[in-house]
Amino acid sequence: MTSTVIAPARGTDGARAAAPPGGRGPTVGVEEEFLLVDRRTGLPVARGPRVVNAATAVLGEQVQTEFFGAQVEVCTRPTADLAQLRSELALLRRVIGEVAAGEGCLLVATGTPVIPPESPPTVTPGERYGRMAARWPYLVGSYDGMVCGCHIHVGVPGRGQALALANHMRPWLPTLQALAANSPFALGRDSGWASRRSVEYARWPGVGPPPLLDEVGYERLADRLVTSGTLLDRRMIYWYARPSEHVPTLEIRVCDVNADLDTVLLLTALVRGLATALLPDIADGRPPPDLPAGRLHAAHRLAARHGLAGEGLDPASGERVPALTLAERLLTRAAPGTAAAGDLDLTEELFRRVRSSGGGAVRQRAAYLRRGRLGDVVGDLVRTTAAG
Repeated sequence: MTSTVIAPARGTDGARAAAPPGGRGPTVGVEEEFLLVDRRTGLPVARGPRVVNAATAVLGEQVQTEFFGAQVEVCTRPTADLAQLRSELALLRRVIGEVAAGEGCLLVATGTPVIPPESPPTVTPGERYGRMAARWPYLVGSYDGMVCGCHIHVGVPGRGQALALANHMRPWLPTLQALAANSPFALGRDSGWASRRSVEYARWPGVGPPPLLDEVGYERLADRLVTSGTLLDRRMIYWYARPSEHVPTLEIRVCDVNADLDTVLLLTALVRGLATALLPDIADGRPPPDLPAGRLHAAHRLAARHGLAGEGLDPASGERVPALTLAERLLTRAAPGTAAAGDLDLTEELFRRVRSSGGGAVRQRAAYLRRGRLGDVVGDLVRTTAAG
């Protein structure tokens, strides 16, 4: 649950809104949080600080510790090229996987631990993590609170545009959540959710759909949340879409981490494409949809419950339709942006693959049904995570 964002490339200061000469649209970057599990038992193991310390020699600040000791995080550099993004994600996974193997553990991309450990989780040492654990002990006393997400950044020229995009993207965030659902198993059982991570993550203060805000409103609300003690600091503003406090990006935080890199690339293409497609509406002064709060929360709840394999809710119209229909609508709305970046055909092909597989939650359940063994779920996740 760190708030450290994309490590800037040398000579840059983070993802930018305008592509470099010859670029393909706004730059993007991805953060992925992973679990570390014992290579024999599949149980989470608190070897994250050791893995990060060893991997830093190769990856520098692109690898970081996370809130729990059984987690690690990697961060890509900003790029305008999705092929380059995929290559970097694959490299980061490979290096961390190799280092983890040297520590007797395996890298797993899943939103929640599949197999429960035998002892309480360990919080990574550090002053800020210690303060968080002391203030919210009910969230850190068990592995229920250990969740792993995928955070997608899109470059913007400033906070004003990031907030405007977040305002206009609110109706589409549940569909991104459904596409990314990859945590049906939690602590040794099928939770009944496609994204159990969404449920556990929402227990933290500061998590949820972003409110409609301009820059002045954001500053006032952020200050009030901290001064009132609701949040420890601004880094705990965990809205599903938020302006970064450190680099000029809009950060989308609604997605589970996914073992399948096709899914990660699809989500990134859709986030950038949607942001690009919405910019003309913002430039024309069109107001964002003012969605009923209850309907928006219901849409997120259905996305977490079913993923792509059931019914969804269109938060703009209130219409209940198959989640796949909502995903197809998202592809259509983002198409002007994915086409402008030269990624339209790639996005459509990636969506066909994810639709065919059913998504991460469906794949995890299929692995379990073969023999009824949670170890098979972990094994499939380990292989898929490493196959990127």
